[in-house]
Amino acid sequence: MDQITQVVREEVAKYAGSGRGANIILFPLLDDEHHVYAVNAVDYPTREDVAMVVVLARVVGNRVVIEEDTTDKKLIDALLQRGIPRDQIVLAYAGEPIPDAALYELDN
Repeated sequence: MDQITQVVREEVAKYAGSGRGANIILFPLLDDEHHVYAVNAVDYPTREDVAMVVVLARVVGNRVVIEEDTTDKKLIDALLQRGIPRDQIVLAYAGEPIPDAALYELDN
């Protein structure tokens, strides 16, 4: 696993923390084969709402595409602190265009 992928994996996994929050369970979803890393939240113990994506990022080549980030401590800040340059991070959730989008599809 290359360094950028390892950093993204580690930082996304931190959002799951202990796995439990106030009336929710947080599930880390770590797909090393496709380089897709996310945390999903599910109401617990009673389901009152649909499950939701807390954070979702994927690594393609030398870029990190952050598809979703609903946190108050943004993933981009953690990645910058870990040394990933801003020009290698795409905030897709904020409308930033994905350069060469066809190259960033999962089946490539």
